[in-house]
Amino acid sequence: MKYAYYLSCVNESMTKELDKAFNLWKNEFDIEIEPLHAGTCCGGSNLEYVNPNQHLVMNGRNIAMAEKMGLDLMTSCNTCLLVLRHTKHELDHNEEKKAYVNEQLKKYDLEYKGTSEVKHLLWVLNEDYGLDKIAAKVKQPLSDKKFAPFYGCHILRPSSVMLGYDDPNSPSSLDSLIKVLGGNIVDYNSKNKCCGFHTLLVAEEESLDIGGNAVVEALDNEADYIVTPCPLCHTVLDGYQDEALKRKGRSGSIPVLHLSQIVGMALGYSDSELGINKHMVRK
Repeated sequence: MKYAYYLSCVNESMTKELDKAFNLWKNEFDIEIEPLHAGTCCGGSNLEYVNPNQHLVMNGRNIAMAEKMGLDLMTSCNTCLLVLRHTKHELDHNEEKKAYVNEQLKKYDLEYKGTSEVKHLLWVLNEDYGLDKIAAKVKQPLSDKKFAPFYGCHILRPSSVMLGYDDPNSPSSLDSLIKVLGGNIVDYNSKNKCCGFHTLLVAEEESLDIGGNAVVEALDNEADYIVTPCPLCHTVLDGYQDEALKRKGRSGSIPVLHLSQIVGMALGYSDSELGINKHMVRK
């Protein structure tokens, strides 16, 4: 299995350990990647509101580069997934916008055709590689650990863009991965809610309240870890956890892991190899 790999800004800066973990075990799962080094930032959920045309050109270009390689585009960031898939949806359903983008892409010798799918690493593991094959790779089952899965909103919604990869009201893809790795699932109300990242700079108190709800619920359900497929959710739930708990009048702590790290744990890699010792909240 080979993919063009979209290098998210957050993975290249704040959460480098997430790609570090992925690169340790990707060959064991027959995942080959071509990093999209010439790709540009997706613009998060902000550029679209400031300059919608530029948003489409930038992300149309990112997808077009994968198409030129003849590969599907994979990312491990929920927000990058949403932005790229939203762009693809817009360009695949609006010939006028597609023509505008392709006129701009001529200068890069690129053309957006709509031939490449945009996928999350979680989907690649579950669907392209397969849960049964993952289970056969497990060397150290996570059976002594309880995980609170935190999906984050951008991998679930809107359904029109995510096209039924998961049920936004009752998601199961991350739960299924944890189970085949031997882990125990903690079910709680916040698992499919927002982490608050995108309002952190403009409404910090409200943002920390949202993220704090998930941390408190995970602690109350005696989880050993929170695990998420999104580096932005990871940043909030890990880096701002102490402040969020203080706002809730609570003490305690719970480590937050990325899905690439729990896969590595089940394959027998150490915390140091997986970059878990780089997190703000540790065991």
